[in-house]
Amino acid sequence: MSVHDNLKVPLLYAVDSRAHGHLSAAQTEERCAELLSLVGLVDCADKYPRDLTQVDMRKLELARAMAAEPKLLIADEAMAGLSHSEVGDIVSLLIRLNERGTTVILIEHIMRAVMHFSQRLVVLVSGKKIADGRPDDVIRDPEVERAYLGQ
Repeated sequence: MSVHDNLKVPLLYAVDSRAHGHLSAAQTEERCAELLSLVGLVDCADKYPRDLTQVDMRKLELARAMAAEPKLLIADEAMAGLSHSEVGDIVSLLIRLNERGTTVILIEHIMRAVMHFSQRLVVLVSGKKIADGRPDDVIRDPEVERAYLGQ
């Protein structure tokens, strides 16, 4: 399936099945175009996912998730394996999604991304919460330093 078709699947099976009624073909196409534009994949609409770069694949994954119109998006390691500039692209995209009204929970180990994106930071160690608060405060927490810096 093309990138475009990959976006139609959640539109047809998630959004279309909700109580607000059936999407017309024109509405489905309009929403696909919006999503492609939002994530910067307009020029890739007719490509196959296998032909995308790694960062464009992440953008497609986020667009597919957003096609379902979630109120909450959990982005788990969305930046793993990406270059410095690609991480910036995904952080910017997540910020845009958040500004559009989607709450984003970011599970990530790339601290530059975490610090730039987060309004609130929760740190877990072996499933136990050891810190919770503003990012600048949390990274200075002695327990967080011990857990992540091995002190």
